[in-house]
Amino acid sequence: MLIKTVFAGFGGQGVLMMGYSLAHSAMSAGFQTTYLPTYGAEMRGGTAHCTVSVGDEEIASPIASQPENLVAMNEPSLEAFQNIVAPGGTIILNSSIIRQKPRRKDVTALEIPAVEIADQIGNTKAANIVMMGALVKRMAIIPPAVFLKSIEEIMGGKKKSALEMNRIAFGRGYDYI
Repeated sequence: MLIKTVFAGFGGQGVLMMGYSLAHSAMSAGFQTTYLPTYGAEMRGGTAHCTVSVGDEEIASPIASQPENLVAMNEPSLEAFQNIVAPGGTIILNSSIIRQKPRRKDVTALEIPAVEIADQIGNTKAANIVMMGALVKRMAIIPPAVFLKSIEEIMGGKKKSALEMNRIAFGRGYDYI
């Protein structure tokens, strides 16, 4: 088994955090993983994307030429990356920002209103964690408890209120699917 995922959006949307959290939780669940971040010099507001590969055997390359999943946080990311998704793959898009539908008819598109969901729980910045809830459920290989434990470890000494906000955001995205 080898599952490749590309995360893409603007800097500041938590795109690299999404990839890192998937890689961390996959390792915690006993999988082999690679994480390859890429971002523009502008950082916040510039483009950012990363690739994560998760497998049950050693992974030869972190490059994902035909990923099974694309998580697109904005329209330019959907435009830039939808054509590389493998036929039969999944595009999870942030429908709060992305108004267009993928042109591809050979993939499954899951529209998640991540910003609206994050706003409902009181923190727009949690939209990336909402999207991670949807992805983790769709992938069905990482137990939710393992992902949430990874988020807690990644965040280190953050306030308990921030951790609880992420738990709620993750659960809302997970349940949305």
